[in-house]
Amino acid sequence: MPLSRALIRQATYPRQIAWNSAIIGSLFFLLLTSVLLIETQHRRESQHKQLLIDSSNDFQRSVQTLISDTLSPLLPLVQSECYLGNHELTARAAFAGDIRAIVLVKDGNAFCSSATGSFFQPLSALSARTDSTRDRDIRLLPGTPMQPTKPVLAIWIKQPGTLQSGIFTTLNLSLATYQLKASSYPEITGIALLAHKSAMTSWQPTLVRNRQLPPPLMQTPLEGLPFQFALYGSTLSAGDYQTIMLSSLLISLIASCAFWFLLTRFQRPGKEITLGIRRGEFHVEYQPLISAQDGKSYGMEALLRWTHPTGEMVPPDVFISYAEAQRQIVPLTRHLFELVARDAHQLRDSLPKGTCISVNISPLHLSACSFRDDVLYWQDNMPHDHFQYVFEITERAVVENANAAELFHWLQQRGIKIAVDDFGTGHSALIYLEKYHFDYLKIDRGFVQSIGTETITSPVLDTVLQLAKRLNLMSVAEGVETDEQASWLIDRGVTYLQGYFYSRPLRPEQIKAYFERQNR
Repeated sequence: MPLSRALIRQATYPRQIAWNSAIIGSLFFLLLTSVLLIETQHRRESQHKQLLIDSSNDFQRSVQTLISDTLSPLLPLVQSECYLGNHELTARAAFAGDIRAIVLVKDGNAFCSSATGSFFQPLSALSARTDSTRDRDIRLLPGTPMQPTKPVLAIWIKQPGTLQSGIFTTLNLSLATYQLKASSYPEITGIALLAHKSAMTSWQPTLVRNRQLPPPLMQTPLEGLPFQFALYGSTLSAGDYQTIMLSSLLISLIASCAFWFLLTRFQRPGKEITLGIRRGEFHVEYQPLISAQDGKSYGMEALLRWTHPTGEMVPPDVFISYAEAQRQIVPLTRHLFELVARDAHQLRDSLPKGTCISVNISPLHLSACSFRDDVLYWQDNMPHDHFQYVFEITERAVVENANAAELFHWLQQRGIKIAVDDFGTGHSALIYLEKYHFDYLKIDRGFVQSIGTETITSPVLDTVLQLAKRLNLMSVAEGVETDEQASWLIDRGVTYLQGYFYSRPLRPEQIKAYFERQNR
């Protein structure tokens, strides 16, 4: 059965429609939120990847440009005296902007600096990690002798054809430019330039060990350089989550309202019940009531069933609630009376005289002006002087009917006994047991199911049975499903039992065969 039709079948009155609309809205909210989260996450990941690529390319380009345009043209000065090339070094360093110093190195010894002019010092004293035997060596350094706490990018370019001669440059290192680019993404909290063991980050002015860093959101290697660029933060920002939640909530509310509107517009109150009666879709099944004294059936409860044209068995609690909500419970109960009367004439010859027929009566029908006439008409159509009758009435019916006492008295005068159905689940049950004269007390299946389990309802059941004895009420335990439950109830004096342990509800021809087997 399609989900939409199943929901429409269940949305049988305004409260159910509202609940189902809320459920649809909630499901729509969850689905839409999931879709938006996935879509936004993919979009943000693409944006972050592009940001990382752009930042990496910019850094690579700036380093390569520095080497090719600023440093490489200075290599011939390595073979000159410092005073001949010092002016050129100073000019190049000044115009390059971020260069801290350009140093000429010959045979592993620095002899000329754009910052200090002529001097003599081994290159290893300036940067112990720089490998001057390589054609090119680029590293992160925590600082220089002049500024030991400010990280630099150390660049070594060897002059071709020499062993340890070339240009050594220190470059002020800052990631502020790249952090500025990332500022349009509030979920990105930082950027880092990762070397082999240490890193320069946008949130700390000194180098940090790589193992001290949190896991990066995304990272990429720099082509031609011994570094990696990394982004830190989260895939989605708080603003993303807020936008997704608000959008999903708004659209889900619209969907929920639309669903509610469609249900309330296209559902015609009472139509399904009326058509079901007219088409003969209802039938009655009878569940035997077993005497605890001898284990034989003394009667049966008439249970209305509805088979929809689609083949679906509509749950009784659904269509009864629907009938009550749409003010169709009275014609539905009249139809139940008609079906029971028709079946009773077929069953009369197979069921012994005095067999009890129990019928559930809705509080709304009990309060209807036509109730007494309906009862009289039903009794007139039943086989004369063959069956006993019991009306099962919930505690709610007693509460809602101001004339309950007078009405019960009238029913009992007509030979109809009264059973309090689902005892213990309604309103102050003990008060009404003392106030009104009842014949039967039907114990709710919830209490029966607690037998054998350590729940708070277990001792209550024993108390209910003792109460029934004290008030001289016959007790009926419904929902008996196991031998343990049956034995427990019989040992404690229950009068009658009912449930699948003895028999499921049966069609008229089946209940007829059931009694015939019992009477052999």
